[in-house]
Amino acid sequence: MNPWVALAYLVSGVFFILALRGLSSPASSRAGNRFGMIGMLIAVVTTLVTHFPWIKPDAAKCAQIRDVSSDGSTFAFDGPGACGYMSYPDWFGAGEILIAIAIGAIIGITIARRIAMTAMPELVAAFHSLVGLAAVLVGWAAYLNPGAFSLLVGDSIGAVSKVEMGLGIAIGAITFSGSVIAFAKLSGRMSGSPILLPARHVINLGTLAAIIVLTALFAMAGPAETMPLIVALTVLAFIIGFLLIIPIGGADMPVVVSMLNSYSGWAAAAMGFTLGNTAMIITGALVGSSGAILSYIMCRAMNRSFISVIAGGFGADDSGGAGGEAKEQRPYKQGSAADAAFMLEQAEKVIIIPGYGMAVAQAQHALREMADLLEEKGVEVKYAIHPVAGRMPGHMNVLLAEAQVPYENVFELEDINSEFAQADVAFIIGANDVVNPAAKTDKSSPIYGMPVFDVDKAKQVFFIKRSMGGVGYAGVDNDVFYMDQTMMLLSDAKKMVEEIVKALD
Repeated sequence: MNPWVALAYLVSGVFFILALRGLSSPASSRAGNRFGMIGMLIAVVTTLVTHFPWIKPDAAKCAQIRDVSSDGSTFAFDGPGACGYMSYPDWFGAGEILIAIAIGAIIGITIARRIAMTAMPELVAAFHSLVGLAAVLVGWAAYLNPGAFSLLVGDSIGAVSKVEMGLGIAIGAITFSGSVIAFAKLSGRMSGSPILLPARHVINLGTLAAIIVLTALFAMAGPAETMPLIVALTVLAFIIGFLLIIPIGGADMPVVVSMLNSYSGWAAAAMGFTLGNTAMIITGALVGSSGAILSYIMCRAMNRSFISVIAGGFGADDSGGAGGEAKEQRPYKQGSAADAAFMLEQAEKVIIIPGYGMAVAQAQHALREMADLLEEKGVEVKYAIHPVAGRMPGHMNVLLAEAQVPYENVFELEDINSEFAQADVAFIIGANDVVNPAAKTDKSSPIYGMPVFDVDKAKQVFFIKRSMGGVGYAGVDNDVFYMDQTMMLLSDAKKMVEEIVKALD
């Protein structure tokens, strides 16, 4: 590899690392995003310059060639350090690449400008599916035309290259089909409830074992025997992607999205080895490892097993409570927007806990307006974010950032949980399991051991939800509904907050 090319890829990798560092905090996320864009620009431009058919070196033409060849089929040129020619077919191929880049850029810019922040989780899942599909297509292109990828050892593909190719195709196919299911669940095109197949663990393990065996056979097979093996490997990988995700409930999608992000990274890294592209290896390894670490952190935050996420069926036992019914109704206090507004005005400290219900109702802007009015009246307002609130990592942070909530007012669970004892009001909007005290007291509860907010210690609790008929994803009732200091505000989250805002004016 040209040392300048290696240096450019190294610089792009450094920018990607800076991007991850920047994205670790809301305050530096914009800078992190820019670093990522710069790194990707360097990587793409370097790849185009080195692989684009700009110049085909030809020692015989290194003299000053200035004229068009006699038959007009080639255009010869010279320049600083350049000698060679480009035929018309090469120009056509270059045009196709540029057209593809332009189409992709237009689609990406259009989607980014039009997509609502509430739809960001399904957009991320859709993008993951494209990364997986790209890995599959690159793997198949390398298999069908190994000479173009410098993979030939003699008259066949080398065994190591076959292993890299097989792994890239398998991981890419799993990422694609799994992300399609995640997209369908997150966008409401498919039920978010777990779909539990009989003997699903046996089926999953058997399919994964078959993929590993097929990869080994593919690596050892002769040129005439590889086609059926790679076809079978690809088909099974697409199937296992579906099987791994359909048993997972919609409320557990933050971990699923993070894990699919990790899969897409490993698929890109595997294809990087196939292509001999250092930038892809670096980028894929960064995405794969960071996604896996984030998934592990989120699993701990939900008291779930990291292995069960990889194996499928996360949060969904055959006897599990996902989608269960509420317990027998107990007495509770219901209030109005006017009641809530009056008590909020009298408070000195209010802690807001947003959840997926806020995202569905798109209530973040109204919530920010309410907080601004309270602060004008001398009330201290803070936001408490649970690690797994919403449908993707950082979902609530993204929504609050869209509503321009100051970063310094947003706190993670471990940083603010001790403050609920001094809070006058805990204002819960669209959250449920993350404030359920059963996680601390009921060993039989499916959420037992999951860190939750200590809202029961606040002097007053306002709980916005659509009705008393539903329960959280875990399928267990929430004792907070029935506490003496809890007032239930039963309504659409956005409508209720807007009414509170009117009452505060």
